[in-house]
Amino acid sequence: MLPKADWAPLIPHAGTMCLLDAVQAWDAGTIHATSTGHARGDNPLRGEHGLHAVHLAEYGAQAMAVHGALLARARGTGEVRPGRLVSLRDVRFFEEYVDHLDGHLDVHAECLYADDGGAQYAFRVEHRSRLLASGRAAVIHPVI
Repeated sequence: MLPKADWAPLIPHAGTMCLLDAVQAWDAGTIHATSTGHARGDNPLRGEHGLHAVHLAEYGAQAMAVHGALLARARGTGEVRPGRLVSLRDVRFFEEYVDHLDGHLDVHAECLYADDGGAQYAFRVEHRSRLLASGRAAVIHPVI
């Protein structure tokens, strides 16, 4: 397990906007992270009625960012290239609001394709092995 202090400096998300708490496991193609932030009252994505499931796509996107950063660090390539989320596809939600769920969320992402220009991932978010959201996301690395 990798605690937040290990990887948080590698990604642009900071403070309460860094939604993940820990990386349970990762390898060249996948990452499994966990979060309890969905239930926090100070979650920056929380609305008047709670945390809508649509925001679980951001949890998946942050898992992608952490995965890319861990891969870059493992390769010893130095600085992590910033990415921009440009596409969500086949996104499905199986719960309307998720802030009432106790315990942690399991956030999984699998790299489907990656090169210097960007990456595509499949993601899913679960609670106690029950699927809450799934989909695919694409990120590009803009030329700076």
